Amino acid sequence: MTTTAKTVLITGTSSGIGLATAVAAARAGWTVVATMRDTAKAGALRAAAADAGAGDRIHVERLDVTDPASVAACVEAAVAAHGRLDAVVNNAGAGQLGTIEQSTVDAVRAAMEVNFFGVVEVTRAAMPHLRASGGRVVTVTSVGGVVGQPFNEAYCAAKFAAEGFMESLAPVAATVGVGVSVVEPGAVASEFVANVDLDVPAMLDAAGPYAPALQAYIDRTVKAFGAAQTPDEAAVAVMDVLTAERPPFRVQTSDWAREFVGIKLSDPDGSAVQALTADWTS
Repeated sequence: MTTTAKTVLITGTSSGIGLATAVAAARAGWTVVATMRDTAKAGALRAAAADAGAGDRIHVERLDVTDPASVAACVEAAVAAHGRLDAVVNNAGAGQLGTIEQSTVDAVRAAMEVNFFGVVEVTRAAMPHLRASGGRVVTVTSVGGVVGQPFNEAYCAAKFAAEGFMESLAPVAATVGVGVSVVEPGAVASEFVANVDLDVPAMLDAAGPYAPALQAYIDRTVKAFGAAQTPDEAAVAVMDVLTAERPPFRVQTSDWAREFVGIKLSDPDGSAVQALTADWTS
């Protein structure tokens, strides 16, 4: 099957930035393969797409980024159904809060599976089709993919890894006509934080010597998310990268995110970042 509308596959579209980007892309005329691990959670996406008058361009499909067979099947089915694949937006992600002494290596591996290896699997499966279309890979990382943050060791490690992977891939992909960019949100008012599924009182009770620092971090983070940008606002940056003729490699979704990332990128010895994040735990 061949179509003239460009096709984008977006992961993690049941809520937040993924949902907002799927609706924005459909409204802009893209054929959107909107994927999620549990398609029973597609109600909010379908309703938002219908409200935007773009429901007919949203095609909900199951994709578990931690399952290579699921990734391969979804990508191949998307190309078979729509005739082409012009872009992938790697958006699926999962938080992991804690410090390593009180966590497990399995928890770190789980964070890496979703936030890093899932991105690798989807990108690898999509690349032959993106070469054919002269397409692009857009990966939603985080300011936590640039600046390491207290009690986010596993999450930031995974996002750092995704950024390093994409920064290394970008010049190679460019030689075969594929653009690569990362989009770095700061705090976004979405279900992402709720999806971390934390019992904060229990965490504090179990934190032992880390309890004061954890309490300070939680207090600071609650305030940050109280002033967060909306998923729709963050999706604007994703769409800009998706549609620009020559998008930059790295894009932030807000002035705050640009300022925050800028601290790290102009901090060769790490002292500025350490001074900043130490304040979050005191």
